[in-house]
Amino acid sequence: MPVNYIINIEKVDQLTEKEKQELKKVTEKYKFRANDYYLSLINWEDPNDPIRKLIIPQLEELEEWGKLDASNEKSYTISKGLQHKYRDTALLLVNDVCGGFCRFCFRKRLFINIGEEVARDVTEDLEYIKKHKEITNVLLTGGDPLLLSTKKLEKIISQIREIEHVQIIRIGSKMVAFNPYRIIEDPELIELIKKYSTNEKKIYIMTQFNHPRELTEQAIIAVNMLQKAGAILANQTPLIKGVNDDWKTLMELFKKLSFIGVPPYYVFQGRPVAGNKPFAVPVEEGYQIFLKAIMNVSGLAKRARFAMSHETGKIEVSALTKEHIIFRYQRAHNPKNAGKIMVFKRNPNAYWFDDYNELVEEYVIENPLT
Repeated sequence: MPVNYIINIEKVDQLTEKEKQELKKVTEKYKFRANDYYLSLINWEDPNDPIRKLIIPQLEELEEWGKLDASNEKSYTISKGLQHKYRDTALLLVNDVCGGFCRFCFRKRLFINIGEEVARDVTEDLEYIKKHKEITNVLLTGGDPLLLSTKKLEKIISQIREIEHVQIIRIGSKMVAFNPYRIIEDPELIELIKKYSTNEKKIYIMTQFNHPRELTEQAIIAVNMLQKAGAILANQTPLIKGVNDDWKTLMELFKKLSFIGVPPYYVFQGRPVAGNKPFAVPVEEGYQIFLKAIMNVSGLAKRARFAMSHETGKIEVSALTKEHIIFRYQRAHNPKNAGKIMVFKRNPNAYWFDDYNELVEEYVIENPLT
């Protein structure tokens, strides 16, 4: 089935002329991109439809809030397109286009400053990875790697597979949700997965289903095709106001993912990124939604962790008491923080780790590798 892409908000026929003119102001600042398959999932009779919120701009995006690089990815950028934040993982930005532009995107700066951070040629980046034998994981992201042609994708993956110490190749993609026909109608992509996801060195597809309604019949077919080709799938999503910020919706998402063999991986606290205020949920409210969602699902559906991709690492929200919130480094840029547990006084108005300033106690479990 041919899927047509739309980059002009005025071409979305379901919007009124007034909406098109108002939202054009938003798209002049933060780009818009969608396709007819994904737009067909929207209930246009419902102004609060969650799929609509995911892809259609809102005027509130123009409110001043946050910054474009909220996790300071620039600070661990090695060369154009290459980030090395955690010891064993390298990240390659290989594309600055997606199947659709999520309105809550934390890397929308890539779509504003086209070509500034993305590597069209990863040769220099791969030389760095070859020299750093501690790197066992390479994550392809962007933008969406599956929007590249299969030929371009294979060129990158084949070169990575030549690096002996790289065991896992991860592909971060929302294409299974945005346009499952990208997978269904490309047998060469399936052959690529079969070839390079080996018995001992797997390819992981990190899907991003944000709402249960994205798990359509076509999306589930695409999931099964990738699994049968040998890929391992896991899902991550931010907690998004108006989309999945109620426990029943999040619980349904976890259940449906577990039913099709896609374990929930991370639920992220939304980063304080410019334009993202309408999607923000306070940390403590979000954590309680998360806890309620996992209370009534099987162990297979409750494997996700609630975390923040902070400048210093992935900081997991581990527990709440009446007075305190407990954080733990799930991943740390500085190895000395790898085992750190931090107890802060609660702040119901906090949207990010930096909003907590009353540290009560911290405890460090010594990292045996440092």
